[in-house]
Amino acid sequence: MIFFTSDTHFGDSRVLRIDRRPFPDMATHDVALIRNWNALVGVDDDIWHLGDFMSPRAGTCDGLLSRLHGRKHLIIGNNDPEATTEAPGWSSVQHYKELNCGSYHLVLCHYAFRTWNQMGKGAINLHGHSHGRLKAAPRQFDVGVDARELQPITLDALLASAKGRSNAAG
Repeated sequence: MIFFTSDTHFGDSRVLRIDRRPFPDMATHDVALIRNWNALVGVDDDIWHLGDFMSPRAGTCDGLLSRLHGRKHLIIGNNDPEATTEAPGWSSVQHYKELNCGSYHLVLCHYAFRTWNQMGKGAINLHGHSHGRLKAAPRQFDVGVDARELQPITLDALLASAKGRSNAAG
């Protein structure tokens, strides 16, 4: 399986205030996000984290990565310091990635695009950064935890959510 997530911000207390995440403190927040991640992602699954993984206040990046299931790939976000991007626990680290997932062509970046490669041919843009605050656009999905019930998500679930939106609008 392949999962996607973003903007976990482990150890960064700003998310409790700015994003109004429903936790009394960061310890509770981090434990809940780790539990949510590991409940879905298996040790042999791939997970693409589209940026803003953690604050140095959460400890070492490798220590945190070792607690999370899956082969972890990082798309670098604006809040990912060198200590995060250079941690050896990542299977890959880059700013941008194009990936084929089944019959779909995905364009992964921390930031949402207005246009993206192969957009006219049905390519899908997955992003984070906006914490669920951008209006949904066709074939574009915010995979950040604030937009996805504080857990990783599969492409199939994203596509089903889009179908649900279009059925509700019609």
